[in-house]
Amino acid sequence: MRLVAPLLVALICAPPAFAHDFWLQPTEFNVSVGEPVPMTIQVGHGPFRTRWSGAVDRVVLFSGTGPRGAVDLRPRLNPNPARDAVLAFDSPGTEVVAFQSTPAASNLPSIRFNDYIKVEGLAPAIRQRADARTTDAPGKEIYSRRCKVLIQVGAATGGQSQVTKPLGLTLEIVPERNPYALRPGEALPVRVLYEGRPLAGALVKLTNLEFDVRPVAMHLTDAAGRAAFALPHTGDWLINVIWTKPIKGNPAVDFETVFSSLTFGFQQGPTPRGAR
Repeated sequence: MRLVAPLLVALICAPPAFAHDFWLQPTEFNVSVGEPVPMTIQVGHGPFRTRWSGAVDRVVLFSGTGPRGAVDLRPRLNPNPARDAVLAFDSPGTEVVAFQSTPAASNLPSIRFNDYIKVEGLAPAIRQRADARTTDAPGKEIYSRRCKVLIQVGAATGGQSQVTKPLGLTLEIVPERNPYALRPGEALPVRVLYEGRPLAGALVKLTNLEFDVRPVAMHLTDAAGRAAFALPHTGDWLINVIWTKPIKGNPAVDFETVFSSLTFGFQQGPTPRGAR
């Protein structure tokens, strides 16, 4: 997979306006059967990390998929100052908790929007604005979020097709192996799907949630939508990707953008700052 050094430099130098990281953060990624798991919805990175301020009615999907199938978790959403939900799982295995929000609108000045689409590698927006000669115009988009978290309940086991099977999200990071079944030193292969098809040329970032000011690695997906990350068998991790497409015939919106993330963590790793 191709490491993107110039884009990494750009991301390191990017201002806080580009803090688009968004993910599900449990207090623990490895729990016992029946153990309560408080969870928050996080946005941003580094000193700009904060709880998501969206209302419950903006959540269109909050589900858990485990060895026994899928269940709607939206009734468990009950935000308070300490957490957004408390979950518990009654059987061992890896649970895939997924989230999706309703769209929101964004209108950025041209300089900020051009920097944002360059830093995030949003090639469709870059091409569209160049072809239409609108690089000096504000960037108008609607955006929504998709994210998944992997929670290991009980002893780690191999396989578990719910981890490596797509859930059908518009933009989805699908691990091709269960990270909890990896041996130390093994890379984690992932595949990025957009509207059900492999997405080539997307910038995928790996971030250590204990030190989340900037990613530790970035790769462009290959023609099959694949990338792979080497990571230690310790700590808590975020993988995220963004993609967009032009919208035609709507003077109020130029692009529809989707943010997607995958989080997981290993038992011996430190608890991320602000997670409790």
